[in-house]
Amino acid sequence: MKDSNFLKEHNARSLWHPMAHPADSQANPPTIVTRAEGVRITDIDGHEVVDGVGGLWNVNLGFSCQPVKDAISAQLDTLPYYSIFRGTTNDAVIELAEELRAFFAPDGLSRAFYTSGGSDSVETALRLARQYHKIRGEAGRVKYLSLKKGYHGTHYGGASVNGNANFRSAYEPLLAGCHHIPAPYTYRNPFNETDPERLAQLCLNALEDEIAFQGPGTIAAFIMEPVLGAGGVIPPHASFMPGVRDICSRHGILLIADEVITAFGRTGSWTGSRHWGVQPDLMCTAKAITNGYFPFGAVMISDQVAAVFEGDDSGKAAIGHGYTYSGHPVGAAAALACLSETKRLNVPENAAARGTQLHEGCLKLMAQYDVIGDVRGGHGLMTAMELVSDRATKTPIDKARVATMQDQTYRAGAMVRISGPNVILSPPLVLTEADAQVILDGLAAGLEAIS
Repeated sequence: MKDSNFLKEHNARSLWHPMAHPADSQANPPTIVTRAEGVRITDIDGHEVVDGVGGLWNVNLGFSCQPVKDAISAQLDTLPYYSIFRGTTNDAVIELAEELRAFFAPDGLSRAFYTSGGSDSVETALRLARQYHKIRGEAGRVKYLSLKKGYHGTHYGGASVNGNANFRSAYEPLLAGCHHIPAPYTYRNPFNETDPERLAQLCLNALEDEIAFQGPGTIAAFIMEPVLGAGGVIPPHASFMPGVRDICSRHGILLIADEVITAFGRTGSWTGSRHWGVQPDLMCTAKAITNGYFPFGAVMISDQVAAVFEGDDSGKAAIGHGYTYSGHPVGAAAALACLSETKRLNVPENAAARGTQLHEGCLKLMAQYDVIGDVRGGHGLMTAMELVSDRATKTPIDKARVATMQDQTYRAGAMVRISGPNVILSPPLVLTEADAQVILDGLAAGLEAIS
């Protein structure tokens, strides 16, 4: 590895970072992380902090999960790569499919289509939804519905159903036929409704209205996160996702659960759909499926959708879609080991306990610092604080103050993620009580610096 002076001098000079302005990365060089162990990361200067971001929502088991590392190494020694396009496969993907079938059985999902990551999984689900209706003779079902504030990756399909202008406006025109309804976001919504249950019903009414306006026979699928993540950790009322499921079922619309973030224990339940008692038609997964150690994902498919594809004799069900790394044997081996360890540790239990600790800790900080306008969470290790310059008007805080807060939090021992005015916490699910307190203490230091 190059020495530290070289790395600092060349930081962001020859590369563009995702989700960042190239000039900003040069003016404010990114933190250079060089080492990680457990739930802690260490930068190039030797400063060690608790990772309150969990990599990027994906390092659920921390950075020292040896079974996954061993599985990757062993697979590289036996079969480092082979395609599973028509006519060939490998042993790891077959074994993984059976394990995933068992794991997702309570969600009513029994088939897997492998991808390289979350955006790939969303793109795959959107495509399969359209194809499903074409097989059934309803070729006019081509539109998609989704939530404002929702995040579904960066491919053109995913960006089109995204509900945040930051991921859309620079790349428009996007995919036609994508329509959005208000999110059940109690802090900011067009209904000025703060009661979660009433807001959920208003959003469901908006969904019914949009379906009637578009025409039920034109809509392929509704895609949603069980708890909105990147949009600012927005948990809906418990009635919302079941209400969406009922509406979709009545109108013949497929429900796609985007669980790239929420699957495998993050919400305090094994899946976000299970958390709300819902069985989707398709589920997008990635991230924690390999603990972030290898790019991999899977779209899980329900029995009902599978029956339509597998029962077709017209040729319409031939899948003209896939990725070079779909079913990568190293990724499959990593996923097998990760799933085994995830179940052995029963991570949802700790996610629920530590999530409650962080959520309650942030509420206490809100009582102390007026700069916090809203705290959201309470469903596993997904917590956010929305910062404002004025609580009465809910005016978002300026970017410079948020950056100062993040920097001071980091100096005090915790890495947190900033998204607009939101401070987002998504630490590994193996976080200890002491680790969580380090994050809260770091946040207090950061908030003190801007108060």
